[in-house]
Amino acid sequence: MIITIDGPAGSGKSTVAKLLAERLNVRFLDTGAMYRAVALAVLQGGAEESDAQAVGKIAGDADIRFDDETITLNGNGVAAEIRTPEVTAISSVVAANTDVRTRLVELQRAVGRQGSLVTEGRDQGSVVFPDAEFKFFVTASVDARARRRHRELIAGGSSLTLATVRTQLQQRDARDENRQHAPMKPATDAVILDTSDMSIVQVVNAITAMVEP
Repeated sequence: MIITIDGPAGSGKSTVAKLLAERLNVRFLDTGAMYRAVALAVLQGGAEESDAQAVGKIAGDADIRFDDETITLNGNGVAAEIRTPEVTAISSVVAANTDVRTRLVELQRAVGRQGSLVTEGRDQGSVVFPDAEFKFFVTASVDARARRRHRELIAGGSSLTLATVRTQLQQRDARDENRQHAPMKPATDAVILDTSDMSIVQVVNAITAMVEP
């Protein structure tokens, strides 16, 4: 069984997907971490994120693995490194690279062939796993998403203002929705959940009720 949970930044999809996987006792695939790993490799390689050819080659050469919720890049655990502001700043640009997406779709499908999982991202139901048994698109208003992301950043020591976070989310949405290859959009058969006024637990409960027999 494969369950896909897609949605924009700040929608809560990563937390929901992880909690759902724990509740169902299946694996959790954090595809965002995989794209961040490529972004880290780009920084380490000294390439410009706008250099499509160089970024594509780095992605093709990188050994990226996601096993038991542990992300490794070329044999090294990089869970902390991929969450730095430097990586975050270029991740969406790297993720729009066609060669990067092609490479990571292959890796994600390979993980899917290993058994049941909950996977989250922006194109999991529409592109990566079009035959998934259950597909969800988790969204929320930009204001709700900005408040959530701002709380997370402040808790982590960031000094960014709410207005800045809101602008960054809008910019990220525009890049994700308008990229040429695999733009972010709900799969035609996905269940769309607006979580603006829902808690994480409520979202997990709602999805669980739909996927459990």
